[in-house]
Amino acid sequence: MKNSIKVERAIHSLTQEDLAKKIGVSRQTINAMEANKYVPSTVLALKIARVFGKPVEDIFSLDGED
Repeated sequence: MKNSIKVERAIHSLTQEDLAKKIGVSRQTINAMEANKYVPSTVLALKIARVFGKPVEDIFSLDGED
């Protein structure tokens, strides 16, 4: 699964730590998601989408291997 978390963070001027606090996870979790090493739960993906004010499909997408 691909995501645009890093891009959205930049648009909203949020650090990994800022985003982590808003959704209740560690900064390391945000880092792992941005590096495509961790796939978030549905609830976590929805929380991230809410922070950015976008549908979850605008932030997360399946790649050819999914």
